[in-house]
Amino acid sequence: MGDQKESLRKITTTLALKNDEITNFICCLKQSLENLEGNSSRVQEDLETEFSSLHSVLDELKDSMVTRIKQERASRTYELQSQLSACSKALESSEELLEVANQTLCSSEADDFTQAAKDIKDSVTMAPAFRLSLKAKASDSMSHMMVDFTQEREMLQTIKFLPVPATPEILVSECQVCDNTVTVQWALPEPDTKIDHYDLEHRRTNYEGPPRAREDYPWMVVEGIRETEYTLTGLRFDTRYMTFRVKACNKAVAGEFSELVTLETHAFQFKLDASSSHQNLKVEDLSVEWDSCGGKVVQDIRKDKNRTNQSPMHSPARTAMNSPKRVPSARVGRDRFTAESYTVLGDTFIDAGQQYWEVRFDKESKAFAVGLALRNLGRFDQLGKSNASWCIHLNNWLHQSLTAKHNNKARTLDCPIPDRIGVYCNYEEGALSFYNARTKTLMHTFRTKFTQPVIPAFSVWNGSFSVQTGLQVPSVVQSGQRKNSGTSSSNASLT
Repeated sequence: MGDQKESLRKITTTLALKNDEITNFICCLKQSLENLEGNSSRVQEDLETEFSSLHSVLDELKDSMVTRIKQERASRTYELQSQLSACSKALESSEELLEVANQTLCSSEADDFTQAAKDIKDSVTMAPAFRLSLKAKASDSMSHMMVDFTQEREMLQTIKFLPVPATPEILVSECQVCDNTVTVQWALPEPDTKIDHYDLEHRRTNYEGPPRAREDYPWMVVEGIRETEYTLTGLRFDTRYMTFRVKACNKAVAGEFSELVTLETHAFQFKLDASSSHQNLKVEDLSVEWDSCGGKVVQDIRKDKNRTNQSPMHSPARTAMNSPKRVPSARVGRDRFTAESYTVLGDTFIDAGQQYWEVRFDKESKAFAVGLALRNLGRFDQLGKSNASWCIHLNNWLHQSLTAKHNNKARTLDCPIPDRIGVYCNYEEGALSFYNARTKTLMHTFRTKFTQPVIPAFSVWNGSFSVQTGLQVPSVVQSGQRKNSGTSSSNASLT
């Protein structure tokens, strides 16, 4: 009966997962249909706009050419009309002169004839008819304004949709994820000299499968990539995966996106457990600041029964110190650190693998410590003063010193004090190393055997610090750890 129930539970789990996949795919199909309608309407509007623009150009060109024809006709008409008017007047004057000459020829008086002949001769010499050009000043031909749009018609007949670039393919085997950078490579099915650039989009996600209808994170876009490779740097891996897609673009249009590729971005993620931190520590997300009045505020609220009937765990002061993004603490029900243990822990245990995180601290802090602790670290215990914690400790009380502490034993470290420390933990190897986060110079290594899960631990007095998680183990740290893994520990007195 028990085996059958377990088998049925597995079947129901499988069916539920499959139903989720189908539901998500249905949502994607519906979204695709909506996108298709919108995209079709958009390209149709663009097409109509382009043809309207083309018609406008042709209409403007037609009006311009018709205007030129009219102007040419008007100019020639004026020239010919002027020449016609002048010729008509010259002809009329010449006909009158001809009539006078004929009448003179018929005259019988010699004296009158001689004078008349002389006058007619002078008139003929000055007659307009003999000063006129009998060649038309303007041609009646308009052949120079004829058109032949055969070539243009053929060109218009070749109008078609723009050639779309081919879809690239992301080469998963060539992609790399290391040192909080991601290098993505892709290729086209065939070389295309008309490709102008590529657009790469990436999105954080916690799901490895196909895209969901509603993702938690938006697409981030990198435009204008000229090569078929791009490296994203300075990333913080606060999700399990990153999804990528790329499209090719020519001068006119962009092609389709490539198939989605999901790359795993493993990194250690944790928050600070504000619920169990010392009351004098003001915890906000991954930042901590010393608050000398923190304890007094909580005590005053406890005494003020009119302000709350809840327990101190739900007091306004305590709620103000909790991060709204903090995941449930791994140390549920734990009492706050108190007395001189100004400590705050992470909310996630380490029980396997290699992990790395960094902390930036105020070098003027009176005291600061960073390291690892066991789950049974006492609420009065200061970091490094019991066998339940390991740390690097900065002391600015009387004189500045940097020491490695464990089990109430300390070793002074002869190295510059950085403003940012990298913490590396290899659980299986029992290694806890501290690095100058800027130069990746090793400061100190504890070598032990972890018999139970450990947790990031921090302490500050009269100062502040902030933690950066979502970091991969830097390759230079991994390389250095491999080189030193075979050597004996020089810190045996502290382990």
